[in-house]
Amino acid sequence: MNPFPHYSSHKEKLKLLSSGSLNLEENVRQFIGRIEQNIHLNCYLQVYKEEAIARAQEISNKITNGTGGKAAGMVVAIKDVLSIKDKVTSSGSKILSGFLPLYTATAVQRLIDEDAIIIGKTNCDEFAMGSSNENSAFGKVLNPVDESCVPGGSSGGSAAAVTAGLCDAALGTDTGGSIRQPAAFCGIFGLKPTYSRVSRYGLTAFASSFDTIGPMTNNLYDLALILELIAGTDERDASSAPLPVPRYSVNLTSEEKLTIAIPREYFTAGLQSEIRDKVEELKSFLSVQGYDVIDVDLPMTEYAIAAYYVLITAEASSNLARYDGARYGFRTATSGNISDMYTQSRTEGLGKEVKRRIVLGTYVLSSGYYDAYYAKAQKIRRLIKEDFDKAFQKADIILTPTTPTTAFKLGEKSDNPLEMYLSDIYTTGANLAGIPGISIPLGKDSRGLPIGIQFLTKQFNEENLLKFSNFVVQNFKS
Repeated sequence: MNPFPHYSSHKEKLKLLSSGSLNLEENVRQFIGRIEQNIHLNCYLQVYKEEAIARAQEISNKITNGTGGKAAGMVVAIKDVLSIKDKVTSSGSKILSGFLPLYTATAVQRLIDEDAIIIGKTNCDEFAMGSSNENSAFGKVLNPVDESCVPGGSSGGSAAAVTAGLCDAALGTDTGGSIRQPAAFCGIFGLKPTYSRVSRYGLTAFASSFDTIGPMTNNLYDLALILELIAGTDERDASSAPLPVPRYSVNLTSEEKLTIAIPREYFTAGLQSEIRDKVEELKSFLSVQGYDVIDVDLPMTEYAIAAYYVLITAEASSNLARYDGARYGFRTATSGNISDMYTQSRTEGLGKEVKRRIVLGTYVLSSGYYDAYYAKAQKIRRLIKEDFDKAFQKADIILTPTTPTTAFKLGEKSDNPLEMYLSDIYTTGANLAGIPGISIPLGKDSRGLPIGIQFLTKQFNEENLLKFSNFVVQNFKS
C-alpha cells in the first residue's frame, strides 16, 4: 500500500495548505478515492463524499483568509457510536439501522467547530461490544496490515481507516480497551483519556461508568491536538470534569526523568514472547537514559477481567433496555401483542454477543445474585483503583504490553467468548480505575504484525503521558 497522506502530521499539513503546496479539495478527493479502492476492508459504514468536498472548499477559503480553526483541513472518521445530526448512527446494530439522531455528539461538534472535515462513519462491533470487530451487523473489518487478521475491537473500523490512509485521524471509544487494543493490532497511536475528561454527550451508551471517547492517529502530535480540542467540561454531560484543558499539542517535549513502573502481574504465561522481549528492550533503554525503572505489584489484577465483565454487562443490560422496537430503529412486523413485538424485535435486531451480555447483566442484577456478583465486583473495582493509586505514589508512569498477543486471525476466537474476553486483560484495569492510557506502536513481531506498548498514569495527567510517549517514539529505535 503506497504511503498516504504525504505529510507527517496535521501541523505539517496545515503548513502545506497555507503555502498553497497542498490543495485541500484534491486531498479530500484522494481520501475518497482510497476509500473506494479499499472498500473490501469494510472500514466505513457511510462516506460523506459531497459534504466533505464542499467543506474542503469552504475551509480552504478560511485558511487563505487566516481564519481557519486549529483542526482546519484535518480529515476525520467517526466511530458509528457517536451521533451526528441527521446522519445514520447504527452503532453497528441492525436494531438501529436507519436511525437519525437529532443532535451531534459534543466531541464531534468540537472538531467541526475547529474546521475538521468529517469524512464518514466507521464500522465497529455492535454497541461497541467486542475485541475483534467481527460482531458488527454490517460485516467484519479487515486489518490492513494483514487482511487475514482482525483489526481489534470495538473501534476496529477507526483503527483500520487510519492505518490504511483512509483519513487523517479518527475518533474511537474505549470501554475496556476498545481504542488501545485495535491501535496496537493496527500499528497506530490510540489514547483513552481519563474518565470524564471528554464529554459523553451524543455517545451511544454501553457501560456508562466506563465509556470514554478518544483519538486514534498515525502520530502523537495529532493525538495531542485532538484531545486538546475535544476535552473539557460540557453542561450536557453532568459527569464531565470541570477542569481546565492543557495545551497538549504545544509542548510535547520534557527533560524530566520520570519513575517508570513495571507491574509483575502483567507478565504471565499467556504473553507472547516477542512482546515480552520488546518491553524488556524498552525497559533497558529507559534505564540507560536515566529513568528510574522499578517493579510494582498490582495484586488485584487477576480479578480485573471478571469484575469488568460483571459490571459492564450489568450496565449494558440497563442501557440497552431502551432498544425495544417501539420508539425508533428496527421493528419486527408481528400480529401478536406488544410483548411479542418487543421480544421479536430484540431477538432479530440484536446480535449474538449483545444478547449474551444483556443476559449476563440481567442475571448478575437479579434478586439473589446482586450481592454475590454485582456488589462484589464493585468492591473489587475499588480495590483495583487503590492498587493503581498506590503504584502512582511510587511511579509516574506504568509500562505494560497493550495486548497479550499481536493481531489474531479472523474467526480464531469467535467460538470461544472467554478467550476473546482475555484479549482485554491488560486494558480493562485503566477503565475500572478511570485512569488514562495510551498505546503506541513499537516494532513488529516475526510475522510482521505490529506490537503495541501501553503507558498508564494517574487521573487527568494526560500531559505527562503524551510527553513520555513522545520521548520514547523520538528516541527508542526498535
